[in-house]
Amino acid sequence: MDLPVDEWKSYILQKWSLLPKSIQVTISTAKTLNDLFLHSSPLLQPEDEMFLKRLSGGYLVGKDPDASLFYREKGNKKFQEKDYMGATVLYSKGVSHSGPSSTDMSLCYANRSAALFHLGQYETCLKDIVRAQTHGYPERLQPKLLLRKAECLVTLGRPQEASQTISDLESNFAAKATLSASQFQILQRTLCRVKVKVQEKENLPEIFPEALTKTFEGVDLREENEQIPSASSSVSLHIDPLKGRYLVATKDILPGELLVKEDAFVSVLNPGEMPPRRHGLESKWDTQVTNGDLHCHRCLRRTLAPVPCDGCSYAKYCSQACMQQAWDRYHSVECSLGALLLTLGVFCHVALRSALLARFEDVDKVIKKLCGEMSNQGICLPESRDPAQILKYDLRGEGEKKDKAVETPIPGCDINGKYERNYNAVFHLLPHTENHSPEHKFLCALSVSALCRQLEAAGLQAFTTDLKPTKLKAAETPVLCAELNVWGVAMLRHMLQLQCNAQAITTIQQTGSKENLITDTQQVRLATALFPVVSLLNHSCSPNTSVSFFGTIATVRASQLIRRGQEIFHCYELAIQLLLECQSDAESFLSADHSVVGEIEDTLAQAYAALGDWEKSATHLQESLRVVEVHHGPSSVEMGHELFKLAQVFFNGCAIPEALNTIQKAEKVLLVHYGPWNDEIRELQKMKSCLLDLLPIPGGPKE
Repeated sequence: MDLPVDEWKSYILQKWSLLPKSIQVTISTAKTLNDLFLHSSPLLQPEDEMFLKRLSGGYLVGKDPDASLFYREKGNKKFQEKDYMGATVLYSKGVSHSGPSSTDMSLCYANRSAALFHLGQYETCLKDIVRAQTHGYPERLQPKLLLRKAECLVTLGRPQEASQTISDLESNFAAKATLSASQFQILQRTLCRVKVKVQEKENLPEIFPEALTKTFEGVDLREENEQIPSASSSVSLHIDPLKGRYLVATKDILPGELLVKEDAFVSVLNPGEMPPRRHGLESKWDTQVTNGDLHCHRCLRRTLAPVPCDGCSYAKYCSQACMQQAWDRYHSVECSLGALLLTLGVFCHVALRSALLARFEDVDKVIKKLCGEMSNQGICLPESRDPAQILKYDLRGEGEKKDKAVETPIPGCDINGKYERNYNAVFHLLPHTENHSPEHKFLCALSVSALCRQLEAAGLQAFTTDLKPTKLKAAETPVLCAELNVWGVAMLRHMLQLQCNAQAITTIQQTGSKENLITDTQQVRLATALFPVVSLLNHSCSPNTSVSFFGTIATVRASQLIRRGQEIFHCYELAIQLLLECQSDAESFLSADHSVVGEIEDTLAQAYAALGDWEKSATHLQESLRVVEVHHGPSSVEMGHELFKLAQVFFNGCAIPEALNTIQKAEKVLLVHYGPWNDEIRELQKMKSCLLDLLPIPGGPKE
C-alpha cells in the first residue's frame, strides 16, 4: 500500500482531532515544508512510537530457523503433489528465513534445485546446486545433488562437464561406501547417458533469457537529446507559468518512435498483500505468493531463484551482484527497518530511499541545497512563482544556442541549462503542498518523524559523506550524522511529491487456474518509482504516447502522429479513462440495472480509490450497490460485501457519519450469513471503534 496501514492512519487522525485548534491552524497554514515538519515532529510522543512499534511487530522480516523448516516442509508437500512452481516459491521463502551458511539454507537451496530441474530451468538449477554446496550441504546427501548436476549438464548438451561430475562422484564416494546399491545403479545409468552422443533437445526457456534481455536493452534512442538525457532529440523542454514544465515535439513524430528511455532514479517493490501476523491462527507464517517472492528487490526482474539478504528475510535479489549493489546504496540502512517500512507504506519507503541515493552525488552540494533557504523560508521552494519572474527558457533538442541573457533556468536544470536526471531533478518535482489536506500532511510528517527517530535510535549511519562500498554486514551500527532533521524535511517533500509524480511500474500477471483452457491475464502494479524525465510529461485523457516497463526501465513511445510544436502527453489515469468510455458505451445499449453496468461502477470505484479520490470512489460504489440490490436483494451476502467496501471507502475518506451508517448496515447483513467471527465483521468493528473515538465530545474544550 502507498500510505501507512489503516491502524496508523486512524491513530494519527484521532491524534489530529484532539490537538488544540491553535496548533491545527499553525500546522495547516505552515508556509514551508520546513515549518510543517518542525511544528509537527515534536508532537510525536513516546506512546505514539510504542503504538507504531506494536503495529510493526506484526511483520515477520527477520531470520527464523523455525520458519525455514516450516516452508521447506510445505515445499516438500507441493513437490510430492508435482506442483513444482509452488514448491519453488516455498523453498525460496525457506531460503530467505535461513541464516547464512546454515544447514537449513543448504537444504532449501538443494530442494529448490530439484523443483527447478522439473520446471526445465536447468541453468538456474545448476546455480542453486552450487549455492547448496557453498552453504554446507551435508556430505551424506552430496551424491543425489551431483547426480542432479550431471543430469542438468547432459540436458544442456555439455557432456564433458557431465562426465567430469560423474567421475568426481565415483572417486570421492566409492571409497567411502556412502552410496547405496540403488544410488550406484542410478549413477551408472546416468553415466551411460553421458557417454552416448547428446541429442539436441528442446528445453523450456529460462525466465527472461539473456537473449531477450539484451534485445530489449539494446533498443536505444535514435539520437539522444543533448539537453535532456534519456530523451530523444525530437523533443524539447519548455516551462509555463500555469502548467509548469512540459515537453514539445521539435519535428513531426511518427507512431512508434521512441521518445524516452529512462532508468528510474528510485524504485521500491510493491510488497503486494502482506498482512501482518494475526495471533491465534494455526500458523504465523504466510504461504501466499507476493511480488517480493518473484521479483528482484533492486532491478525488479522476475526470478524463480531469488538470493536473500543475509540480514533480513524480506529483501530478495536475482543475484549476488544485485544484492551487493542494493546493500552499498541503501539496504545497509533499510535492512533493520523492514517491518517499520512495511507499516509506513511504499511512499515513505520511496522517500527514504530517494534521500539515501542522494548521498552518492555531491553530498555537500545536496546539503547546501536542502539548507540554503532554511534561514528565511525553509527548504521548500514556493509552490508557485510570479509569472513575471518565470522567463521563457526552452531546452531545444536541435542544438540551438541559448539566449545568454536568460537568468532563471528551468527548475531541475544545471547552470548550463541541461536538465539533470539526478537528485536535483527529483528535488524540484513539485509536492503540491497546497493541494493536500492538513490531516494528510500531518500523517506524512509524523510518519517521517517516526522513521527519523528510529534511524537515530538504531544509531544507523544513514546520511554520511563516507560512502565507499563495504562488505555486507547486517550488524553494524555507526553514529548518526547531524543533518538528520534536514533530510527529514527532504523525505517529507518526497512523500508529498509522490501523489502526483510517482510512476506505477506494471507487469502482466496470469490469473485463474492453470487448468483453464483460456489463460486470463491482468495488469498489476509491481513497483512505485520516480522517473525525472518521464515526470515532465503532463497528463491528458487523450494521450499521444504509451508507457511500458522492463524492470526499472521505462520507455515512452508515440502512440499516434505528433506534429511539430505539439505537447507530448501521457495518461496518468488511463484505466479510469477506458472505464469511463465503457460506461458511456454501456449506457447506450444496456439497462441501468444490468449486471455489467454494476461491474463497471465497482471497477471505477476501485480505480478512484487507488488514486485516493475517496469521494468519487464512494459515488461509483453506491451505483454498484444499487445494481447489486436489484439482482441479489438488500439482505444478500453480495450486498454485505459491497457495503463492506463502501464502509472502507468512507472510512479512508474521513466521512465519519456516512462510514458509521454504512458499517451498521454491513454488520447487520454479514452477521446473518457468517456470524460474529468473520474477518470482515471484525474489521468493521475496528473501524467503528476508531470512528467513535473521533467524534467530538459535546461541549468539550478545543484549546
